[in-house]
Amino acid sequence: MEFDAPADAVSGSPLRGDARPAPNGDRDDIAADDPVTLRLDGRVALVTGAGSPDGIGYATARRLRALGARVAIVSTTRRIHERAAELGAVGFVADLTDEAEVGALADAIVEQLGDVEVLVNNAGLASRASPEVLRPVAQLTFDEWQAEINRNLTTAFLCSRAFIGGMAERGWGRIVNLAATAGPVNALPTEAAYAAAKAGVVGLTRALAMEMVADGVTVNAVAPGTIYTAASTVAELKQGLGTPIGRPGTPDEVAAAIAFLCSPAASYITGQMLVVDGGNSVREAQFR
Repeated sequence: MEFDAPADAVSGSPLRGDARPAPNGDRDDIAADDPVTLRLDGRVALVTGAGSPDGIGYATARRLRALGARVAIVSTTRRIHERAAELGAVGFVADLTDEAEVGALADAIVEQLGDVEVLVNNAGLASRASPEVLRPVAQLTFDEWQAEINRNLTTAFLCSRAFIGGMAERGWGRIVNLAATAGPVNALPTEAAYAAAKAGVVGLTRALAMEMVADGVTVNAVAPGTIYTAASTVAELKQGLGTPIGRPGTPDEVAAAIAFLCSPAASYITGQMLVVDGGNSVREAQFR
């Protein structure tokens, strides 16, 4: 297990104690629309899949850091240490499809930062190094199918399981899983494995939300549509130009949705999937 811990990232201690929502969100001494309810001061957050400086994970970690969270980020490559240095976060290298490595990661984060209270399961999105498998089911190998399920669904399961016990003990927690419009909302030929995995993420989100609701832990999903990142193809960019808004989304726009669901302001939202796709799924629904 590899990690780095800048001094400013490990100073202080995470919040403790019963933080169940008060009648007015998580605090009863502020106006309902006060932006302070978005703050995560002192909370320990883990964002998985944050190795690319142009990706959703990195944008999310940066936003959570700006909101006061003490952030850990994890990826499968050593470049995560560069991202951690840029963010003032703590970086870890781990294979999140491996149960033992997830357990070791959880122990290391608790030792370096404290108990995780905010978990963003972003790992699994396709990248140049690990491209999405696009093949009809008849041509899809079992190994390709399993790899897609593992990186998109198993990672979310293993990481959630590693941290929900601590969240329940403290009576507060936020989990946001990265789904996609492919699977839960729509699907295209050759996307069966990816679509099945992302639909599974939404199913996991809803079931876990009901399991954790009495413990002060919310569990939600964000489903991006066409988002322009460094891994995007020309075809994906053109697809984004065809949305009702007329452009693809950005990682920062997805990160803003994730950060809201991680915040005290979202205390009455759980088991939901927030679609961030420029209105594309609404237009598609009109033609069904």
